[in-house]
Amino acid sequence: MKEDAGLPLQFARFVAVGVLNTGVGLACIFAAKALLGWGDLAANVGGYGVGLITSFALNRAWTFRDRGRISPALARFLGAFVMAYLANLATVFGLRDLAGVDSYVAQAAGVVPYTALFFLASRAFVFLDRRNANPPAPAGPSAR
Repeated sequence: MKEDAGLPLQFARFVAVGVLNTGVGLACIFAAKALLGWGDLAANVGGYGVGLITSFALNRAWTFRDRGRISPALARFLGAFVMAYLANLATVFGLRDLAGVDSYVAQAAGVVPYTALFFLASRAFVFLDRRNANPPAPAGPSAR
């Protein structure tokens, strides 16, 4: 059966992974720009790609201890990322354009729904050891 860390511990691990993958992603962006001469868009896409891979690997192995198949979990992870990122954008632009909130404050506020949705989706939908989702029925007279 899947080992299930408590919600507070999982959330703390999720945040720690997020901080780490942000650093890794930024390091890749800076290295791509400074060492490889990449432009902002290419460096950003590359850095975010490395950050997402780092996030997936660490959250799968450490935060949620998922033992299921990798490719379906990765597809669900990318879907959850898109959903969380769209919520982030809606928050940022909604606060900035509709509520007149300073854009820096709006950017900071956008982290809240992004993190909450990405964590909840990862816990409930992305990282599920589906091998144990439907255990076999017990054998015995009533199983016949």
